[in-house]
Amino acid sequence: MAKIKVGIIGLGSISEMHLASYENHQDVEIYAVCDINEERAREKAGKHHAKKFYTNYYDLLRDSEIEAVSICTWNNTHAEISIAALDAGKHVLIEKPLCKTVEEALNIQKAVKRSEQTLQVGFVRRFGTNTQVLKRFIDSGDIGDIYYAKASCIRALGNPGGWFADKERSGGGPLIDLGVHVIDMCWYLMGKPKLQSISGNAYHKLGNRSNIENKSYYKAADYDPYKNTVEDMANAVIRFENGASLMVDVSFTLHAREDTIAVSVFGDKGGAEIEPELQLITEKNNTILNTTPQIDALTFDFKTGFQHEIDHFISCVKGERETLCPVDDGIEMMRILTGIYESSEKREEVRLD
Repeated sequence: MAKIKVGIIGLGSISEMHLASYENHQDVEIYAVCDINEERAREKAGKHHAKKFYTNYYDLLRDSEIEAVSICTWNNTHAEISIAALDAGKHVLIEKPLCKTVEEALNIQKAVKRSEQTLQVGFVRRFGTNTQVLKRFIDSGDIGDIYYAKASCIRALGNPGGWFADKERSGGGPLIDLGVHVIDMCWYLMGKPKLQSISGNAYHKLGNRSNIENKSYYKAADYDPYKNTVEDMANAVIRFENGASLMVDVSFTLHAREDTIAVSVFGDKGGAEIEPELQLITEKNNTILNTTPQIDALTFDFKTGFQHEIDHFISCVKGERETLCPVDDGIEMMRILTGIYESSEKREEVRLD
């Protein structure tokens, strides 16, 4: 069977996870790469043995050899590139978030329907071993009816700058970059209940804190200490039609003691911590039990998670299964993210039902 030829559009840091995972798949050939930086495109093509490199994604999409693409570009280009790729007959794996607005998301959905190609949203944490194991427990009824979840992803100092800090290109700060992961993880495990309302806050108090010394953190290639138009942190209470609720807070920078991630779900039969490590909490014989599963990774492992995501995407391209992360889920996540920003701007709860 011939290998599936893939193209990668956008060759920033996250593309390395896609490229490495495609290289590990025996049924895939990295056929082409594309980046507006010609030197970077040429270098990545050589490193990953791609036959072709492009600086214009339209040229890549016109290549009839390519069956599927990963889109790893700035958020403000996600909609136009994914729609063009679908209309060109390519299957699409698009990095999170799906796009910047609900309107863009709906236009992508239309392109998916008319093209009949697979579009998979990069909700990579759904593919973590800890998430997948917990999902089985939930599906088997061990946790019961999940009525509450909370998610926190706090960076004390960690605004990457560059396009991450440019609202025009990114669509927002820690909420759309980090929050999308932990919110989706909870929503997915809760059974993807229908949205009802959101009360949210986004704060612009500290900036990027480029004055801080003696503490290093990841900085984008185009980092500029004088440019920052995104929020420092955001929080929200999200209510669903079934009565369940989700509480979330995320930050790029906050006067916190340390970076933390904590994600939990609670049902009427038990509860579970997903991050920082998977733990199940139940009761038996009138005694509360804390249970640690014996699995390879109790926390999210990026390498394994991305490999599982790419493997799943290729299975969908081959027609072996339906994607776990369809465009409809991407639309709902955009409704949540933009709803939090809207609520913050209006300083009131917004209804989304």
